Amino acid sequence: MEPILEASNIVKFLGAGEAEVKVLKGVNLELMPGELTLLMGPSGSGKTTLLSILGCILTPSEGTLRIGPHTATGLKAEGLADLRRKHVGFVFQSYNLVPTLTATENVMLALDLRGTKLSDAPALAAEALRKVGLSHRAHAYPSKLSGGEKQRVAIARSLAGSPSVILADEPTAALDGENGRAVMALLSEVAKDKGRGILVVTHDHRTLSYADRLIRIEDGKIVGRARRRARPGNGAAAA
Repeated sequence: MEPILEASNIVKFLGAGEAEVKVLKGVNLELMPGELTLLMGPSGSGKTTLLSILGCILTPSEGTLRIGPHTATGLKAEGLADLRRKHVGFVFQSYNLVPTLTATENVMLALDLRGTKLSDAPALAAEALRKVGLSHRAHAYPSKLSGGEKQRVAIARSLAGSPSVILADEPTAALDGENGRAVMALLSEVAKDKGRGILVVTHDHRTLSYADRLIRIEDGKIVGRARRRARPGNGAAAA
């Protein structure tokens, strides 16, 4: 099975002159379709920088990035933005919902950015909210939603347009234990889609039981990889 995302020998320098720092030091990472992968590491390990490169927000100083059949290597800002819009969905710790838009409208905004026809957007937004169990809150504004519900809307927004890669940055950090587990269970279920790979960057060890794979990063280098468990039909044994 081919990786849905493949980063090879990623190096990233930040700063200039004497202040230049090598943040990533030859990182190799793959996301497999139908799997949820955790990326864990201490503060300052390079997680956020790596996530930004995988999401086509930053370009690597060296190395290559491929998402499906598309390569990000050599693309200018406009090309990276187009690749990001069409193939990458994001889930953030702080939800990043527009407060003046309903749950449906927040999802429709993401569809608009991906170039979806206006006439198709309401039905696609409704389907995305159904998948995260929020059909009954479709017309609610963020101020009327709980933290767990806001994160579910954020996940629905990331699913809108069916991107092949979903990147989640500390999605449980602002949630209590019950809501955090519910969000991870949802992401785990979403990850069963064989046309999609999910990467969750986290410090939260409560998320470990939901992962198919675990990758550890320290000081800009991958220092460990492990398979956590296998889903039925994946054809692999749990570690």
